[in-house]
Amino acid sequence: MDESGKKPQQEGLFGQEHITVIEPHGGVFDLKLRELWDYRDLVMLFVRRDFVAQYKQTILGPAWHIIQPLLTTIMFTIVFGKIAKLSTDGVPPFLFYMAGTIIWTYFANVLTTTAGTFTANAHIFGKVYFPRLAIPVATLFSKLIAFAIQYLFFLGFLAWYAAGGAPVQPNGWVLLTPVLLLMMAAIGLGGGIIISAMTTRYRDLTILISFGVQLLMYATPIIYPVSSLPEKWQFWVSLNPIAPIVEAFRYAYLGQGTLDLTMLGVSGLLILVTLAIGIIMFNAVERTFMDTV
Repeated sequence: MDESGKKPQQEGLFGQEHITVIEPHGGVFDLKLRELWDYRDLVMLFVRRDFVAQYKQTILGPAWHIIQPLLTTIMFTIVFGKIAKLSTDGVPPFLFYMAGTIIWTYFANVLTTTAGTFTANAHIFGKVYFPRLAIPVATLFSKLIAFAIQYLFFLGFLAWYAAGGAPVQPNGWVLLTPVLLLMMAAIGLGGGIIISAMTTRYRDLTILISFGVQLLMYATPIIYPVSSLPEKWQFWVSLNPIAPIVEAFRYAYLGQGTLDLTMLGVSGLLILVTLAIGIIMFNAVERTFMDTV
């Protein structure tokens, strides 16, 4: 003790010594966000790992981020636009399908990757401590990089079609894009960590997840506009929290479709509920998952 009665700080080899105290969660909503911020360098390493490792030892590498949505859009244009002749609200089918594909792909990638958080990283979790939410958060950012590449690609095609006189009318609602992305990230994260918590006991879900995501895509207006459905079905499709987001994204960039702020608000509430349930389950399973994985 010094004369003031205070205990002097211990000095380490390189200056003031820093001590990290690992404590159990105080409750199911104890996210330890401050601790997560302290591990931000680790989060960035996970982001780099996820982005680089996805196409490691491939010939085309990150170019697949462009090739995949391009091939999907071409297939949708041929099958649903040319053969099935589904309505696209007067928008060029290629732009219509690409707009839906890129924002859906971001959600689907976040969901499927986050769903495997516990099982895919059990070898890391069992050896060293760090905030477990670091990996799902890193997934959001790594998939956001892929979305950014596809988004710029989409803007290029949009400009090309607009220059050619296509009936597309981007408007001020494009400023809503960060909010729409945040909503897609939240629903993907919430749904993903719910599934990841359940897969620690029920491995069957890992088999069903890709099938379930594909079914959900057909329940979402990706290959058709909501306006093309009978009125009695439009309400039920709008209950899908992703549907208003996709429709709003198309309306902002193509000027066609529906932008219902009320349904977006309902969608936001459903997303918050999903995220809250996911956080509760994630924190509950985190304590004991090494015993079951």
